[in-house]
Amino acid sequence: MSVKWYVIRAISGKENKIKTYLEKEIVRKKLEKFVPDVLIPNEKIYVMRDGKKKIKERNYFPGYVLVSADFSHGEVQHLINNIPGVIGFLGSGKGASKIPIPLREDEINRIFGKVDESKIDEASSLTSFVVGESVKVMDGPFNGFTGNISEIFEERKKINVSVKIFGRSTPVELNYYQVEKVN
Repeated sequence: MSVKWYVIRAISGKENKIKTYLEKEIVRKKLEKFVPDVLIPNEKIYVMRDGKKKIKERNYFPGYVLVSADFSHGEVQHLINNIPGVIGFLGSGKGASKIPIPLREDEINRIFGKVDESKIDEASSLTSFVVGESVKVMDGPFNGFTGNISEIFEERKKINVSVKIFGRSTPVELNYYQVEKVN
C-alpha cells in the first residue's frame, strides 16, 4: 500500500465543507486506511474588526484541498471525485483513466514547512511594513492617529510610529495588528 499526497481542485470558499464531507464519507465507507488524511493548508493571522483584535485563518492555496490517499482500492478515486464541490485532481492525466499525479517530496516538504511556520509564529501579518510608510493606528490609546513608521522590529512584530500629539512628533511602539497602511 503506497499512500501519497494529491491535490484536489475545489470550488473556492467551499474547502472546509468539502473536507468535512469527505472525512464523513471516508468513515462511512470504511476507507480510513486508504485515505488517512485530508488537509487544508492555512495560517492564522490577526485582523482588526471594530477596534478589536481577532484571529482569522487564511488558506495558503484557495480552491485546493490536500489528501493523502492510496488509489489501489478502486472506490477511493471515485469517492473523492463525487464529493459535492470537487472539480477534480490537479495534474491528472488525459483520457478515460485520468490517474492523479502525486505531489513530489520537495513540494510536500515546502507545504508542510509553511504550515509548521504558521503554527510557531501565529502573529504573522498580511502585510509587510517599510520605514517612512504612513499608517493609521487602529487600536490602543492612540486609536485614530496617523503617523509614519520610523523603525521596524521584525522579530518582535512591532514598529515605532511617529505620531503628532499636540503639534509634537512623538514615537510610539505598536504591534503590527494595531496599525493599518494608509493608501
